[in-house]
Amino acid sequence: MGAVTYTKHYPSFKAGATTLPPAIDRLSGLLDRFRVRAHLFHAGALCGTTAFEAKPGRAFLHVLRRGELVVTHDKVKGLKRRVVVSEPTLMLYPRPVAHTFHNPPRDGSDFTCATLDFDGAEHNPLVAALPALVLVPLAQVDGLQPALDLLFAETDRVRCGSRLLADRLFEVVLIQLLRWLIDHPGAGGIGTGLISGLADPRLARLLVALHAAPAAAWSLERMAAQAGMSRTAFAVAFKQTTGATPAGYLADWRLTLAMSELRAGGLLKAVADSVGYGSATALSKAFKQRYGVSPRDWRKADQERYET
Repeated sequence: MGAVTYTKHYPSFKAGATTLPPAIDRLSGLLDRFRVRAHLFHAGALCGTTAFEAKPGRAFLHVLRRGELVVTHDKVKGLKRRVVVSEPTLMLYPRPVAHTFHNPPRDGSDFTCATLDFDGAEHNPLVAALPALVLVPLAQVDGLQPALDLLFAETDRVRCGSRLLADRLFEVVLIQLLRWLIDHPGAGGIGTGLISGLADPRLARLLVALHAAPAAAWSLERMAAQAGMSRTAFAVAFKQTTGATPAGYLADWRLTLAMSELRAGGLLKAVADSVGYGSATALSKAFKQRYGVSPRDWRKADQERYET
């Protein structure tokens, strides 16, 4: 069967699982605020050398269905220059990273690939919490196969709505991968950060509540109580697991939300109220201290960036 290639969106080419009560949904709140959209651009064999460029805001999710390949990278901190993939595997590049696939010149490996658009790009909390490359064999991710079967069924034969349905199925695959990473952070190469915090049952209770109500009066005592810990034990565990102090994480979360709302056209005063700042002046001061520019100047530069 010949390869089916879509070019509209890409014209160039064991650590143990942590069990939480079912009532705690650690992902939906994040993905509601910071959405991700997938765009299928290739399904079929890739032969020889294929280069994928690093462009602002562009992420990739590749599914190696069959075959073997070598992946090479430019010099990127924490990323090997050469990676050998020898079994069906998910390859997630959550941030812009140039990478090159090296396949046999004939009868190359079989891939299904998509670009990903994360709201907030590098400022997306999940993007920031992931390593430069997540490499996970398909067989390790529980419950993934049914979604992959549906995805492959849509990409193997062009039918009405196939590309749009494949885009949505890629998003399902990504959510299942993120769910698995939260349950198995060590196996996914996750270090300190948000995902490690969500993997801890005590900290997850606090993080989910904080994400849902950023404007609440979150004192250290209230955070510790939400986690069911003493103040001292909570502060130590939070810093060791996430790499940030509780107050620092809360400030970053509020400013990240403010950035997202400003990008969507929100008025500064309304944004300040929604994320927990008492006034537009207070938000502007915190924003400039954190990012080096005022909210107004940042929004102008951000719009120009995506228009070029």
